[in-house]
Amino acid sequence: MKKVYLYKRFERFWHWGQTILILLLIFTGFEIHGTTDFIGYASAVKIHNTTAWIFMILIVFAVFWHITTDEWKHYLPTIKNMRAQIDYYITGIFTHAPHPTKKRTLSKLNPLQRITYFALKILLIPIMVITGLLYMYFNYPLPGFEMNSLETIAIIHTFVAYLLLTFLIIHLYLITTGHTVTSNLNAMITGWEIVDDDEVKDIVMEAVEEAGMKIKPVDDEEYNSGHQKIKNLVIEALKETEEKVDKKELRGQEGDHYKHEITNPKSNIKKKKKL
Repeated sequence: MKKVYLYKRFERFWHWGQTILILLLIFTGFEIHGTTDFIGYASAVKIHNTTAWIFMILIVFAVFWHITTDEWKHYLPTIKNMRAQIDYYITGIFTHAPHPTKKRTLSKLNPLQRITYFALKILLIPIMVITGLLYMYFNYPLPGFEMNSLETIAIIHTFVAYLLLTFLIIHLYLITTGHTVTSNLNAMITGWEIVDDDEVKDIVMEAVEEAGMKIKPVDDEEYNSGHQKIKNLVIEALKETEEKVDKKELRGQEGDHYKHEITNPKSNIKKKKKL
């Protein structure tokens, strides 16, 4: 088993921030509807509205982050491995079958997750935001846009809220289906995902491929020669990385050389002075 850094800092902040805010909205929503009575109607409405505004601000930052980092591509629906994924969730989990979809830095979600999260982000959450705003500003109608009743808005808002609650319950169960009961939870806390040894090579090759897509010659007229130079640089970088891995000098590896550099920082200073 190896650990791969899969979830970035903002990604984890957004995930946990969104989780806390949605849970708070659900809790105060039950209070507003009279299902529970812990903090009272007036306090629930105030907290619900404030939390909703914070949630919308987080959504704006999350949308900006997804667009600027190309992370939105993870949510594009696909039917590849869909049948295998469904079979895995129905029976495979209980027979300890291998997961049909491996996590990658460029593809973190399986087919069912892609469709589910796509529906959440494109359909359910926008509906919640829009109906929530209509709810909030019912007494302050815009000219030419007036509503006689909140009944339809309230039904839609409540129905989608129950769908979100259902998703959270299923999500809580599925996070226990990793290599260990808490491995998926730890990954979203630390960013490090546990993967099998045979997956590491594919992840490294994917990282090299991703880096290669971000490099190109400055002058298009020298594309052929420039392309060959880039190819040579990538090969050279791979060889150097392989040597560092063998010597346990790669940052993050706990080899003797790495430990020596940490415990004896003066040795590095002496080397720099000689240079």
